[in-house]
Amino acid sequence: MVALPHPAVTAVRVVSVCAVVAVLTGCAGSASRQSMEPPEDYFSLALPGLAKGEHLAMSPAKHSNGQVRSLQTPPPTLIRQALLEQHQRWAGTPYRIGGSSDSGIDCSALVQNVFLDTFNLELPRTTGDQVHEGRPIDRQELQAGDLVFFRPPGPYNHVGIYVGDGRFLHASSSQGVIISNLNNSYWKRYYWQSRRALEPTNLAQLGDRFMQ
Repeated sequence: MVALPHPAVTAVRVVSVCAVVAVLTGCAGSASRQSMEPPEDYFSLALPGLAKGEHLAMSPAKHSNGQVRSLQTPPPTLIRQALLEQHQRWAGTPYRIGGSSDSGIDCSALVQNVFLDTFNLELPRTTGDQVHEGRPIDRQELQAGDLVFFRPPGPYNHVGIYVGDGRFLHASSSQGVIISNLNNSYWKRYYWQSRRALEPTNLAQLGDRFMQ
């Protein structure tokens, strides 16, 4: 006659197996999530002269934005600096589809706000319209201020602003407004196209307007 295990022992074994399965599933889920949109240390892209962890005042009208507007053909370094200040302005703002304020914003609204505030250039509201702005460029030609577009799974396309060094500013659906790496496996997989909306002629007109 085979001795049956005590019911209490069986229960302990079942709970143990379930706990192991839960841990493995949770790790797999977390790893997948992190591989899609890894946390970014945006202070590694801090402005020249700023120590790591040092914040700029949360103002959309910082000195670099004014300089960008006052120059006819701003150099990429100055555009990058202004975009990083915009990141400081919006960093941590949660993602909200249809949102356009610091209480919640989506990717195309962030792009629209940043372009208007930094370059006084009004872009369309939606990603579907923004993808027709300017002219297409190769990924290898990217400069600070260029638009980068993605086609991730789901019904919506995604847009961000290239800031240089392989990074782009965007409103992430999982982490809010952050700077991410274009070479991350997720963004690399779903990269779609890039466009240059900031042409020298447009910047010259903006420069003339602000120098009057």
